[in-house]
Amino acid sequence: MALNPAYETIGKTFVEQYYLLFDDVNQRPNLANFYNAETSFMSFEGIQIQGAQKIMEKFNSLGFQKIARQISGIDSQPMFDGGILINVFGRLKTDEDPPHAYSQVFVLKPIANSFYLQHDIFRLIIHDSA
Repeated sequence: MALNPAYETIGKTFVEQYYLLFDDVNQRPNLANFYNAETSFMSFEGIQIQGAQKIMEKFNSLGFQKIARQISGIDSQPMFDGGILINVFGRLKTDEDPPHAYSQVFVLKPIANSFYLQHDIFRLIIHDSA
């Protein structure tokens, strides 16, 4: 496969759609459609999860109801298999917690005329300080 020339547009559009669903607790179950039943992987705060069902179980276990998110940047790169690597960084606030910086990396893998979310890595950027 060749490099996808629309990688930046696809990356930005994907991130907007993903967070639109994730940030609405009533829409969050629809994220299952982004992941593959077996070959999707997620690293959530260092915890490794495989498969759409397990990823959705993790999402359902999250205790917060409200999310306020500010995206500072979205960097996308085309991959030689036609996929797209996306790095997102910004700040988010859940319920009444203070806002925290975060980073999230996505790998979109081509399938037919679309993509699925093969890799998803999420980390809050919290530094230990004395």
